[in-house]
Amino acid sequence: MTSKLTGTTALVTGASSGIGAATARQLAALGASVALVARRRDQLEALAAEIEQAGGTALVIEADITSRAQAQAAVDQTVERFGQLDILVNNAGLMLLGPVVGADPEDWERMIAVNVQGLLHTTHAALPHLLKAAEDSARRVADIVNISSIAGRVAWNGYGVYNLTKFGVNGFTESLRQEVTQRHVRVGVLEPGGVDTELGSHNTAEVRGEMIDPFFEQTEVLAPEDIADGVAYMVTRPRHASIGELWIMPTDQA
Repeated sequence: MTSKLTGTTALVTGASSGIGAATARQLAALGASVALVARRRDQLEALAAEIEQAGGTALVIEADITSRAQAQAAVDQTVERFGQLDILVNNAGLMLLGPVVGADPEDWERMIAVNVQGLLHTTHAALPHLLKAAEDSARRVADIVNISSIAGRVAWNGYGVYNLTKFGVNGFTESLRQEVTQRHVRVGVLEPGGVDTELGSHNTAEVRGEMIDPFFEQTEVLAPEDIADGVAYMVTRPRHASIGELWIMPTDQA
């Protein structure tokens, strides 16, 4: 039985857990061949086995997308294996919170490297193939979905540098959308709020106790699968229907 994404190839960064893993499962279930990109090979291999057991197709690519060479190699391996690239989901992210005064600038550098530079590296490597797919494939469209955050629209005390990265992702997405939309590459940003994943697990216990846990105690928590549903919605829309920005928020936060 033909599914909505049968015959397409998707590359998902940060695919070893959370939103990335849920998105990879969802796209594979819709018929896409999925390249799973992240640093943790064991978790990628377990996910690939799960996808293939369910009848899907997955390729494991261990890579650190903060390295331009590794990001390029991940795209090259995907195209070499599947012959095309139709969908790019830039999901890899890191959230390190805290005030600017007294902060460790190395945390900023790590966050900027993943949230901004990694996204740029994979997009730059993938774009020629996405443009070709939009010209050649039966779908006659390709998709880039950048997973950002509600922190790309709303600033909070202690989120300063994280806000900086996500505001940047949103601005870049809009600029790129204007650049390539006439060439049938749809570019959109998905902004979750209130989803509990490993994204913030690298914060100190103090930060989690003061800034993260209270939020989750006061709101309905979204699951990674909720965000994956949003990605699937964006990339399975009719060819001429493009979603530039999609917010996914808990019902009591909408």
